Amino acid sequence: MIAVLALVAGVALGIVFHPTVPAALQPYLPIAVVAALDAVFGGVRAKLDGIFDDKQFVISFISNVLVAALIVYLGDQLGVGGQLSTGVVVVLGVRIFGNVAAIRRHLFSA
Repeated sequence: MIAVLALVAGVALGIVFHPTVPAALQPYLPIAVVAALDAVFGGVRAKLDGIFDDKQFVISFISNVLVAALIVYLGDQLGVGGQLSTGVVVVLGVRIFGNVAAIRRHLFSA
């Protein structure tokens, strides 16, 4: 329940204050969002499987975002940022869809 309230409060604050992302961080924001979504869907799957651990979720959430941002940063430094960004999105997208499929199988027994 606390997580839902925090989500609602975060969305409301975002709508009211219209935060801006510095130009230097804008290439990393979509990657960070996809990495965070991967952690969230993994957490939902773990909860449904009965193996959810809050410490592991927080560590997974933070490490997913940091590692994805680091990979994109290194790609930018090497001049191949677009290709590595695409690679990160594809890998995390596959994981997200795998978790969503497991969640669907669990909820609908199909």
